[in-house]
Amino acid sequence: MDLFSRLASMSLMGLCALAGPVSAQLIQTQAGVMRAEPLVEGLFTPWAFATLPGGTILITERDGSIRAHANGRDWEITEGLPDIWADGQGGLLDILVPRDFAETREIYLTFSKKQFIRGEATALYRAKLSADETRLEDGDTVFEIARGTFGGYHFGSRLIEGPDGAIYMTIGDRGVPESAQDTGNHAGSVLRLTRDGDPMPGNPLADQRGAQDEIWSFGHRNPQGMGFDAAGQLWTVEHGAKGGDEVNRITPGANYGWPVISYGVNYNGTKIGEGTDKAGLEQPAFYWDPSIAPSDMVFYQGAVADWQDDLFVGSLKFDMISRLSGEPLQEVERISGAETVRIRDVDTGPDGMLWFLSQGNGALYRLVPE
Repeated sequence: MDLFSRLASMSLMGLCALAGPVSAQLIQTQAGVMRAEPLVEGLFTPWAFATLPGGTILITERDGSIRAHANGRDWEITEGLPDIWADGQGGLLDILVPRDFAETREIYLTFSKKQFIRGEATALYRAKLSADETRLEDGDTVFEIARGTFGGYHFGSRLIEGPDGAIYMTIGDRGVPESAQDTGNHAGSVLRLTRDGDPMPGNPLADQRGAQDEIWSFGHRNPQGMGFDAAGQLWTVEHGAKGGDEVNRITPGANYGWPVISYGVNYNGTKIGEGTDKAGLEQPAFYWDPSIAPSDMVFYQGAVADWQDDLFVGSLKFDMISRLSGEPLQEVERISGAETVRIRDVDTGPDGMLWFLSQGNGALYRLVPE
């Protein structure tokens, strides 16, 4: 976003704030009436949020800045960020605060970057947050996919720290569907990395000639959500085409089928691949048709007893949060209100409440029982 556009957006956001109340709104859920309380407002295309041990909230904005909030004060972090290619679906994307942040002060960011000749790539950046939390220091791009492609599509880019200390990172097919079946590149995969961005020892394709050692699973279209359940099982949620958004239970080395199989169709209505199933290819644990355009996901572990261990998935299309539960997994509720506009990130907050990031409203909220 150029300076003129940003200033115009700030003026518009200010007018919107003056035009209406900022008081918490009520949302009816199966667990009771909830208040949607704004935590941070005035954001510009926010993509992800994380909290520091001391309570500071960090929020990435796709055009290339980090917004910080603590004790009623907001500030912007731009110093020390990588050279970000912000266009289309690309830009500054996910943020991860590792469990040992208090000792290392390290944070991880995913972003889209230009590669010489080869187009644009999803990349992983590691830096230390300064003691005063105003800038990044000692930053380094520790990983980038082997071959980028042109066009601002399907970067994936969700990050999570595993129980084993590994960094798990999702990569979309970059708008080239067949690349998700080619393990000689990283597109359309879940990666398992060390803190230095190297392949984690024990990765399933490490001994396969021509395969990328970082790959944990492949055959994914555009996974923008990822999380571990209470038992330590890794899951992803990913965009289908027209229909066929999927929740997947991740098995190391498994092939999740895109674009050979899918429960969706091409945008012109034609069939994708060979149908909905094929021997040797994994089936989704759940899929949506029509598509909801899923963003991030979380297995809730918090203060609302009726929600324990349930899966919450943000929707970019239907302005709601989908709650899934049971075995087999089923959608049991859609939580929606004026605040749930184009949900980009969702997580259990440090206070045990469900927090969600509305790209449409430019705000971070939490749901609190009324």
